[in-house]
Amino acid sequence: MRFTSTFFLHATAFFPMLFWAVLSVAPAVQATQLSAEEYYTVEEYQKKHPAQLRTMMRFQTLVRGGATPVTRNLPHIRIAFIHPGVQASDYWQRSAASFKARMDELGLRYELLEFRSRPTLDVRLQEQQLREALQADPDYLVFTLDVGRHKKMIEQVLERGRPKIILQNITTPLRSWEDRQPLLYAGFDHISGTRLLADHFMLNRPQGGTYAMLYFSQGYVSTMRGDTFKAFVHPHWKLAGTYYTDGIRAKARQATLDILSSQDVDLIYACATDTALGAAEAMEQTGMQGKVLLNGWGGGSAELQALLAGKLDVTVMRMNDDNGVAMAEAIRLDLEGRPHEIPVIFSGEFVLVRKDIGHDTLEYLKKRAFRYSGWDDSGTGHLTESNTAAVPSQ
Repeated sequence: MRFTSTFFLHATAFFPMLFWAVLSVAPAVQATQLSAEEYYTVEEYQKKHPAQLRTMMRFQTLVRGGATPVTRNLPHIRIAFIHPGVQASDYWQRSAASFKARMDELGLRYELLEFRSRPTLDVRLQEQQLREALQADPDYLVFTLDVGRHKKMIEQVLERGRPKIILQNITTPLRSWEDRQPLLYAGFDHISGTRLLADHFMLNRPQGGTYAMLYFSQGYVSTMRGDTFKAFVHPHWKLAGTYYTDGIRAKARQATLDILSSQDVDLIYACATDTALGAAEAMEQTGMQGKVLLNGWGGGSAELQALLAGKLDVTVMRMNDDNGVAMAEAIRLDLEGRPHEIPVIFSGEFVLVRKDIGHDTLEYLKKRAFRYSGWDDSGTGHLTESNTAAVPSQ
C-alpha cells in the first residue's frame, strides 16, 4: 500500500526546533558553483575504496534484473522526494515513475511526499520544500546536489542523521563528506556521457573544428558536462565562446542566434535538453540545420523526437529507469538490514544515439531505458498522464 502526494502533508511527529531555527535564518540563496576538485570521480572513489567496485557490480545486476518481492513484514515508511522536474527533460519524471513502480513491485509499504520545481531558478523554493518535507519527519529523503546552497542544506540533514539521504543525478561523492556519505548517489555519470560525445566528434571529425559551448547554469551539471568536454576535445577543437542558459530554452535560442550571426562554428555543444532544443529552434530559424552540428544530452522523449526529425545530430541516451530502480532497491536493502550491499555510487548506462539510428535499434533502446515509465507513441514520446500523475493507490 502506498500514498503519493504532490503537496505538503502535515505531520505531528516531533522535530527539534533548533534545526528549524538554523534553516529559517539561512542567508540569501545564491547558485554558487562547487569546483570539480571538491568531488571524487567514480574512478577516483573506486581506487580509494576498492571493495566498492564489487559492491557496485552486484548492485548493477540487482537493478537490471526483475523485482524480487520482500518476504517478511517490513515497516511502513515515509519518503520525501524533491526534484527539479519542471523542465523539458523527462529524466526526473521518469525516475520518479520508475521508483514508485519498483517500490510497488517489491511490496514495500510507503508514503511518498513529492515536490517539484524548476532547476537552478528555484533554489529558494527547493529550500522551502526541504523544510516542509522534513517537518513530516520522513525516513528517507531523495534530493539532488547542483549548487553550493544544496550542499549546505544537505549537510544540515547529514549532521542530524535522519532522514537517510539519496542524492540523484550525481555520481561523484564529495570529498568533505568522506566520513558521512549519503545512503546512495544515484544517476548517470556526467563525465562518462560527456566522454562518449567527445569521442564521437573526435572520431567523426578528426581534423577538429570550432565550437561554442551552451552551458546549463553555473553549477555541477555545467562543470561535469561542459568543462570536461572542453578538456576532452582540446586542442583539436577550438572554443569560440561560452554562454550560460540557466536551462531556459528561450535563452539558449537567443544565445545560438547571437553565435550564428557573429561567427562561424562547426558545432554547438549543449549541456542539457532544454538548451539543445532552444539551439535547435535557432538553427531551424536561420536555415543552419544540418550545417552546424548540435548534440543533445540525456536522450529523453523530447530529444529522441528531435533526433528523429533531424534537429539533433547525436545524443547520449540514459537507460533512464534504472535510476529509479536503484533508489528503490537501496531502500529495500536498508530496510532488510543489509546496508553493506548498497554501494556509495550507482552509475547507470549510456548509449550513444545518432540521428541515423535504425528503427528497430531505437525501439529496443526505448524499451530498455523506459521499462517502467513507458513510452507514448502518439507522436510526442512524452510520459502518459497515468505515469506522471501522483495519486493515491492501493
